[in-house]
Amino acid sequence: MDLHALEQFLVVARLEHLSRAAGELRVAQPSLSRTIARLEAELGAPLFDRAGRLRLNESGRLFRDHVERSLGELEAGRRAVAEAARDGVGGVRLASETFLTITGPLAAFKDAHPDVDVDLRQMPASDMHRALHAREVDLCVASQPIPADGLAGVRLHDEPVWLAAPPGHPLASRARVEVAELRTAPFVIARPGHWQRRLLDRLFAGHDLTPRIVCEGDEPAALAGLVSAGIGLTLVPAMARGAGVSAPCAWIGIDDPGCRRTLTLHRVADGRLSAAARLMHTTLATWPWNTAGDAQR
Repeated sequence: MDLHALEQFLVVARLEHLSRAAGELRVAQPSLSRTIARLEAELGAPLFDRAGRLRLNESGRLFRDHVERSLGELEAGRRAVAEAARDGVGGVRLASETFLTITGPLAAFKDAHPDVDVDLRQMPASDMHRALHAREVDLCVASQPIPADGLAGVRLHDEPVWLAAPPGHPLASRARVEVAELRTAPFVIARPGHWQRRLLDRLFAGHDLTPRIVCEGDEPAALAGLVSAGIGLTLVPAMARGAGVSAPCAWIGIDDPGCRRTLTLHRVADGRLSAAARLMHTTLATWPWNTAGDAQR
């Protein structure tokens, strides 16, 4: 099978949309359609359902998993040769939902290993399982669960998540609050898929409620500023509270045992990491994670 065709198939499988896949691959859509058709003819089975929107079918999902592993092994082999040519050091590719959490261990790593190339990729947790198996990255740090099949995980840090309210808010003087008390409160929060948004949705769903969201954003510092301005409330992990935020806020504990964040370091379970990736794994796994503010008052 043609490797280029397999790489194109993976993009179509991920997007389930031919025109968007063609745009990402920078190829003509008719050419991409022919590539997929030839691949299906070679396999003797359709890989997509084409009734309405393009959908990966059961055969397609099965084939995708094998293709990801196969291309991942080829990439691992390429990097192993490159590592050997560089006297066994190589580089490391690390993905994380946010880099604010891991700046401390990254600085320590670069100080200890200045010659190691570090490739950082910001990535939603929903993409991490695929990226690890496809060997697009060596390690991932996630703040929410990802599928565990074929992966090994090390828990790095567990911490409470606080409710941040503007100064002068009716809740600002409270030590703790029930989720049900927040049913009508406005929230400024991260977009769907981010761990803070998933946590907020999960907390409210546990009480058959839906949060009232007045702003979705991608900038934690901006969200803190909006809270301080009185626009709404938000969720902030203890680590960020301990590091201090630029805008003044009141910190309130939430009476729910699930209102926590757990950082987990993920890798493919077969043990084939470059020397640089092993060094990064050790740095992250042994880092003295900040626990300031870990006990909710």
